Amino acid sequence: MTNVSPDATVVIYSGGMDSFTVLHRALNEGCDVHALSFDYGQRHARELEVAARVCSALGVPHQVVDIRAIHGLIDNSALTDTRRDMPEGDYGEENLTATVVPNRNMVLLSLAIAKAVNIGARRVDYGAHGGDHVLYPDCRPEFVDAMNAVAGIANFEPVEIRAPYLRASKAEILAEGLAMGLDYAETWTCYRGDTLACGRCGSCRERLAAFAANGVSDPLGYSTDAPRPDLVSGGA
Repeated sequence: MTNVSPDATVVIYSGGMDSFTVLHRALNEGCDVHALSFDYGQRHARELEVAARVCSALGVPHQVVDIRAIHGLIDNSALTDTRRDMPEGDYGEENLTATVVPNRNMVLLSLAIAKAVNIGARRVDYGAHGGDHVLYPDCRPEFVDAMNAVAGIANFEPVEIRAPYLRASKAEILAEGLAMGLDYAETWTCYRGDTLACGRCGSCRERLAAFAANGVSDPLGYSTDAPRPDLVSGGA
């Protein structure tokens, strides 16, 4: 076991705006943050490059775990199968069901708990938020509660799972991050791994709507033909 400070936490850090905000929130709390990212064969693996760059700039220990060996177990998703069309449009049950990766958060949380136990950290933070409840079962409060119960008994030392934005919207998360002075150009949200964000997938649409709700423009680069509600709504 590695000796860490009593306020150590493992943050599941994808490189997206939610986990980016969770990471900085933990740092602002004075936590000894250990960032953990996962390569599970996602189409948008560019998020891992963004996560590595952010952690390097912050001086935060960062580990990327290669779990691509399980790709054949979780490839029934548009996020992990490049042969599938990526759904476009705002989040909705019909088109976004295709982006559910089977059992993803249970797998990632289990590995993050293992790392926490291994280094002596007592908690794991991840970025589930209120907007995901309808579509993603592994972002719902009852899932977090159940995983917390398991994390409390699965090892000799209990680990607490914290999802600080579990009941917050994407716009509320962004508002808190902007109040912290965070630069969301240092995040990647698009489900495609292209040079520019597509602005059309559900993830992009939700992100752009959050910026529009806060009255600011998104600093991320988008395809020239991407609809921009953040600009239409009068973002700076």
